[in-house]
Amino acid sequence: MINFFEEAKKIHNEMIKYRRYLHMYPEVDRQLFNTANYVENILKHLNINYKRYDNCGIIAEIGSGNNIIALRADMDALTVEDKKNVTYKSRNNGLMHACGHDAHTSILLGSAILLKKFEKRLNGKVRLIFQPAEETDGGAKDMIKLGALDNVNFICGLHVEENLDTGIIGINKGIVSAASNPFNILIKGKGAHGAHPEDGIDPIVIAAKIIDNTQIILSREISPFNSAVITFGKISGGTAQNAIAEDVFIEGIIRTLGNDIRKKILERFTTIVKSTAEMYRGSVQINIVEGYPSFKNDDSLFELMKKIYIKNENYFKLIELENPSMGVEDFAYYTEKVPGLYYKLGCRNKEKGIYHPAHGSYFDIDEDCLWIGCGLQCSIVAEYIIK
Repeated sequence: MINFFEEAKKIHNEMIKYRRYLHMYPEVDRQLFNTANYVENILKHLNINYKRYDNCGIIAEIGSGNNIIALRADMDALTVEDKKNVTYKSRNNGLMHACGHDAHTSILLGSAILLKKFEKRLNGKVRLIFQPAEETDGGAKDMIKLGALDNVNFICGLHVEENLDTGIIGINKGIVSAASNPFNILIKGKGAHGAHPEDGIDPIVIAAKIIDNTQIILSREISPFNSAVITFGKISGGTAQNAIAEDVFIEGIIRTLGNDIRKKILERFTTIVKSTAEMYRGSVQINIVEGYPSFKNDDSLFELMKKIYIKNENYFKLIELENPSMGVEDFAYYTEKVPGLYYKLGCRNKEKGIYHPAHGSYFDIDEDCLWIGCGLQCSIVAEYIIK
């Protein structure tokens, strides 16, 4: 059996080079022209078949046969200023790989090198998905429409994790992350002089009641063993301190774990918002956006990860994460179609000063995580389609 961890160590410097270049030239959303060019040139050099699309996504394949395993990396950065004092600091002002997608892309390129090297041993195909727009509106949906999951047996993805030390892999059994539903609410009242509130219908009071009443959903209408969050993040309304406003606009987001609880909370949220406005003689327009779904790890793939760990425990430590994340991840769209495996790759190293939070200006990774991630991705493939 091929020891992919030792093989990954041999190309560690290549992955560091990839990662630092991508970190210096971050791009966002689907405007990943330089990033896609860089990935494309490496695939060409490796003589790997691929297709690039208008959204800057790339789908490549290695091997042949009916069994197909997909490996996914997101490529987009964030609108965050890079304040680190490092040689590979972002050259694109106001943009930064503050969530580690440069590492994800580099790990997938490293996996491409190794899987191409052993292509003759593949009893099937590995499909490499280089995806845009994870941080915006779900580039995974683009890639699915472009055929990324056609005939795929299962898909695997990873994410660097600054709360785990390098060498530790964290994985959830069952639900991995939350669903999200951004919402906005327009409350219509009736303006009046502040000295004569009886002449008006106060939308600010109605807004306060809506915020209060909807929290009852979490405390009294779902089990304490289920997790959900209703966040009212922005509220605006009124023009003067001594006047009843005409209307109030509220924006927020609902996060839920599991699709059953999502459906229940959205139904109750809508009902309570509307009935509360009516109770106080106002009217309301509510718009709930169908954001990222919740997703879970496939049970058999979870057991596969444990099997790989038993064989390779001298290279990494596997821990089962106690709780799912209330954050969202568009990997969920893939798992609506095929079984999926998603895990956290520890990248923290306090001795190197690498411990800052993701989405912050000082975020960085311990680059020793690159060969571990590459070795693990290839080992997952090996369990299924390497002779």
